[in-house]
Amino acid sequence: MQQRAIARTCPPVVSCAVRASANEKLALSPGKCWLVGSGPGSTDHLTLKAVQLIKRAEVIVYDDLGTQAALDEFASPSAVRKYVGKRGQKQSIKQPDIDNLLVDLCQQGKDVVRLKGGCPSTFSRVGSELRALSAASIPHEMVPGVSSALAAPVLAGFPLTDAVLSTSYTVLTAHAPDKIDWSKYAQLDTIVLLMAASNLRVIMQHLLNTAWPSETPVAVIKWAGTEQQQTWHSIIVSVADKLHDEQLSPCIIVVGNVTAFA
Repeated sequence: MQQRAIARTCPPVVSCAVRASANEKLALSPGKCWLVGSGPGSTDHLTLKAVQLIKRAEVIVYDDLGTQAALDEFASPSAVRKYVGKRGQKQSIKQPDIDNLLVDLCQQGKDVVRLKGGCPSTFSRVGSELRALSAASIPHEMVPGVSSALAAPVLAGFPLTDAVLSTSYTVLTAHAPDKIDWSKYAQLDTIVLLMAASNLRVIMQHLLNTAWPSETPVAVIKWAGTEQQQTWHSIIVSVADKLHDEQLSPCIIVVGNVTAFA
């Protein structure tokens, strides 16, 4: 009788041990990182998926531009916010530190939204973060957003393509214009320039040096998609002089005849 009583009590003890082991493994499971595009700035241009993820995120690691309105409107009060913004000419966190931060947070079991202005696909350094997450075997997913390179022209009143004026366009980052081989872009219909505000004059001179007509229209769109949006229209040869006294950053610069639609 005593042996049978012991036999009956053993299964619950074993079951508890198995359950504890399962819970321990669950606690050590990594969280997931969503790399989310927040669009050009206004919450009007957020995707529904971005809103859903922001609402339920435990931690939000966010950029300088295009993210604050989304945080203010949709982030949970309990969500931890980590600012990792970068701005030209200002001291900012290094990309490897951002990569390590994402990995560390996910290894703590947190569900993390890495909120990026615009779209992760376009000049967002997402490649570095993807490599770091993959190397650490962290589950991750990219969520597209509305790129400012595409949104700014539309919000300024003109398209990027047209059957007559612009059958194609190219998007460039121009924070280091002297390192670009501008001859490659001499025959294009339309160029969209990001991170170019402080180098406007240098860029226009490069275009003139590679046979762009001096009268080619140029549009400069500042704070696209926000209440502070401003748009200026000029031409290659004179736009730098026209906007010499303006604080242009952050802006999108579009060069090409298609800007004349506006």
